[in-house]
Amino acid sequence: MYSISDEELDHVYRFALDLANGAGEMLQKSVRGRMQSNSLTNLQQEEKESAVDLVTKADEDVEAFIKRSIQEKFPSHHFIGEETYSKGASRQYLIGDEPTWCVDPLDGTVNFIHLFPMYCVSIGFVVNGKPVVGVINAPFLKQTFSACKGRGAWLNEKQKLPLIRNPIPPIPPNAPSGCIFSCEWGKDRRDHPDSNMHRKIEVFLNMAAEIGGRGGKGGMAHGIRSLGSATMDIAYTAMGAFDIWWEGGCWEWDVCAGICILEEAGGLITTSNPPNDFETAPIEPVKLGSRLYLGIRPAGPSSIETSREGQERAIRETWRRVRGLDYLRPGV
Repeated sequence: MYSISDEELDHVYRFALDLANGAGEMLQKSVRGRMQSNSLTNLQQEEKESAVDLVTKADEDVEAFIKRSIQEKFPSHHFIGEETYSKGASRQYLIGDEPTWCVDPLDGTVNFIHLFPMYCVSIGFVVNGKPVVGVINAPFLKQTFSACKGRGAWLNEKQKLPLIRNPIPPIPPNAPSGCIFSCEWGKDRRDHPDSNMHRKIEVFLNMAAEIGGRGGKGGMAHGIRSLGSATMDIAYTAMGAFDIWWEGGCWEWDVCAGICILEEAGGLITTSNPPNDFETAPIEPVKLGSRLYLGIRPAGPSSIETSREGQERAIRETWRRVRGLDYLRPGV
């Protein structure tokens, strides 16, 4: 087990904030250049594993900047970034107990290409396998979400999360009714009846359908949202704008910073796949590298249950309406 002092953690946190600001400015410089040249689609890009799994020169340049900056400042720390990891043949989980930076230089690459503003830089710092610092910078929106273990979560370093705090609203009594449900289509677009894409579509229908519909699984959620960035989905769950975030297929750099921010805001996060005894099974802590995630926004107590009880109820009601997703991960 590694030990890190509060002073060291504060130092890492301030550095991560500065790093995210610098990386965000690099992304916006690329955007401004495209806009000024009237070349909104002429962007160097390549496919990785599918036509919706893309990488741009901006992804690679920003990751190189972040990695170089970290190595100069903290030469003993480990580094895992999406683009360098993706170039390797292994899909093993590589984060151990040692201090490790886990970085997505540009989450929402498709959004970035199309100039849809939901893209961001995500910088997480992990000690003993747990995210303890998280910074998400969405530069087009001028929003920075950040958290440091034990110090709460913040929007633009001034507004504490969640945004509604006096009091923090409880989970709706008939959740997912009354909730905003968030999930991405994902990069797995295989078209057969039991594919991950078809399972997700079934869940979308369950969540949207009228109460009592879909064989009793109708949730009649207020809405279904897909921002095109799992990182932004988590940030908006921490903000309280989304009530339920359900996802599979993400990698640790997609969620590392967001997990820290959501938990520090008072949210709860566990696995997306329902256990066999979902009505009574314990709510286990999320596994960073599991690729399966279910997050619930920060919640206040109601007259009949505590904050945690409301969040656990929302998790079980979500499990009731979803199917397990099939995202294998060696070593986890």
